Amino acid sequence: MGMLLGLVKLLLKIVVAPVVLFLTLAIWICVGLVYVSGLVLGLLSMVIALLGVAVLVTYSPQNGLILLVIAFLISPFGLPKLAFWLLGKVQDLKFAIQDLVYS
Repeated sequence: MGMLLGLVKLLLKIVVAPVVLFLTLAIWICVGLVYVSGLVLGLLSMVIALLGVAVLVTYSPQNGLILLVIAFLISPFGLPKLAFWLLGKVQDLKFAIQDLVYS
């Protein structure tokens, strides 16, 4: 019985290893993409925020507020923060799989 359990654990480790490797590589790639896009979107959000303030003051308060909300969403405090949160959850899943199988 003990030998059968050991064999099942070994097979489970062999099957789960590529999944853990895939999750690790996917997390690394996604972190790099989010970092680079955060830099680009940070610059773009600054331009949109300045445009939003100009529209808010000179043309239409409603359109200015819409531009300011868009600038906030693409700033590092908006969607990139959400992406890092989601990546954290994927990393938690990877660690949970590793703890379950390899401990």
